[in-house]
Amino acid sequence: MAGASEALFAQPLLLLGGAVIAAPIFRKLGLGTVLGYLAAGVVIGPVLHLIGGSGDILAVAELGVVLLLFIIGLELKPSRLWHMRRDIFGLGLAQVVLTGLALTGMALASGLLDWRAALVAGFGLALSSTAFALQLLGDYGDLNSRYGQRSFSILLFQDLAIVPLLAMVSVLGTPSGDADQSALVQIGIAIGAVVGMILAGRYLLTPLFQVIGRTGAREVMIAAALFVVLGSAYLMQLAGLSMAMGAFLAGVMLAESSYRHELEADIEPFRGLLLALFFMAVGLSMELQVIVDNLLLIGLAVPILMAAKALVLYILCRAAGSPHEDAAKVGLLLPQGGEFGFVLFTTAAAAGVLSNAQSSLLISIVTLSMALTPVSAILGQRLLKREGSEREQMDEDFEGAGSDVLMIGFSRFGQIAAQILLASGRDVTIIDDNPDRVRQASTFAFRIYFGDGTRLDVLRAAGIERAKIVAICTHKKEVTDKIVDLIRAEYPDVRLYVRAYDRIHSLALRARDVDYEVRETLESGLLFGRRTLEGLGVSEDEAYDIGEDIRRRDEERLRLQAQEGIMAGRDLVHRRPVKPEPLIKPKRAVKSQPEEDAAEA
Repeated sequence: MAGASEALFAQPLLLLGGAVIAAPIFRKLGLGTVLGYLAAGVVIGPVLHLIGGSGDILAVAELGVVLLLFIIGLELKPSRLWHMRRDIFGLGLAQVVLTGLALTGMALASGLLDWRAALVAGFGLALSSTAFALQLLGDYGDLNSRYGQRSFSILLFQDLAIVPLLAMVSVLGTPSGDADQSALVQIGIAIGAVVGMILAGRYLLTPLFQVIGRTGAREVMIAAALFVVLGSAYLMQLAGLSMAMGAFLAGVMLAESSYRHELEADIEPFRGLLLALFFMAVGLSMELQVIVDNLLLIGLAVPILMAAKALVLYILCRAAGSPHEDAAKVGLLLPQGGEFGFVLFTTAAAAGVLSNAQSSLLISIVTLSMALTPVSAILGQRLLKREGSEREQMDEDFEGAGSDVLMIGFSRFGQIAAQILLASGRDVTIIDDNPDRVRQASTFAFRIYFGDGTRLDVLRAAGIERAKIVAICTHKKEVTDKIVDLIRAEYPDVRLYVRAYDRIHSLALRARDVDYEVRETLESGLLFGRRTLEGLGVSEDEAYDIGEDIRRRDEERLRLQAQEGIMAGRDLVHRRPVKPEPLIKPKRAVKSQPEEDAAEA
């Protein structure tokens, strides 16, 4: 009994200790926490042999990937997912097919595999690691960037592709005539499971959380969230799909629920811990002896694999319209093998398509490519001169927070607005997620706290429940919209004053019923124009009247555009002087800029 109890506590203590030691060191070195977890796993397992048999640990740790996909699903409303369909089913399909065929050709050319084994190896290695890529995107804060969304679309299709690939293994490994029928049955079951999941999410999940929410018991809500995530993942696994796909679908179905922000806050701690465990389990599973015995082959195969995948990804992204920098970042983020490769190669070995030695060799190649992924991603970020390195973190301490005004974001716009409020004697609580800005503002005696305004727990800690007005002064549209949606869902009675990026953003904010919005360049542009008129000899009163006329026309145009669309109110725009007096008469008329290119006008 004592021995069993000792074993029960020894392994978790080793893993937690390894994570606590390795992650801060690797983050401080600029290599990222993922590589730190991998290194800790390698040291604990293959090097020191403190933990053996990583299979069970890896099985549990895969729940981290499941929870990660659920949280991502919560951020993707079905309408947004529909907008990504071209990248998912166009770019994602092209990547799997072209990369799979290219790697299959290379495997055949090596002479080490027959055509069946080469086909499984090629398409298995074409899959990338969802866990690694999304964790790195999260570390860089790039999940909502253009290249981040394109990378996610490719990964999402790869998760879908595991079903036909497993069916392909079944066909290749089954000599009887029932192979085609069993493959079709498997695909039919998978499609039926997806449809059933969508229907259950639409008609069952939201009512379920409404009932549980009325109880007011937070622990019951957490239990229900975990039950939904793990239950949907398990059902998808029974249907032949990946567990991650089931969790993702559950998240998407709850993306428009009023409970999604609370669910995200409840799941986040479990996701972070289990995902760290997943990376450590990958390190634990590395078979150093297999690598040593096939050192030359693996030493050639891993860089060739990563280079080939990166090249195909780069070419496809460029063909799909991505700029050079984004295409290169996608290529350097997704060149590795994926965790679903483990499943595919193990299944192929059981079906007799691959030998056990070949399966172990391919799994070693996948694992080593995973280990090198953080290095390639960091290299890509630095070579492409990404603005800002990994952001420094600070402790979140909200002691003393809570004022009539809660300001989110403290860049130049927020700093000016805050000075007016403070000059009137009002108290303002400010949160910002830039450590340097927080430190600098603190030296000027601003009440500013480090925190991410997109997190519900941070808003609560900063005193949103006591705030009469929330001033959202963030400078990225995507972040602003996320905060507005979060606050509108959780605190519908709070008055929102929001900084808008441009005219289109102003219209979008008005559609969200914010109490006040202003384009960040409107007032400065009007003032600049007035002062320029005065410099040309126009009286101050006349310049003011002209500016107010422009303001009135702009407001009227916004009102019309909100009702009739962006092209409404064009007659209200002053395109040229009433009495043009050009210094040099033009030889031919110059075409005016199209209305759709003047979002700031």
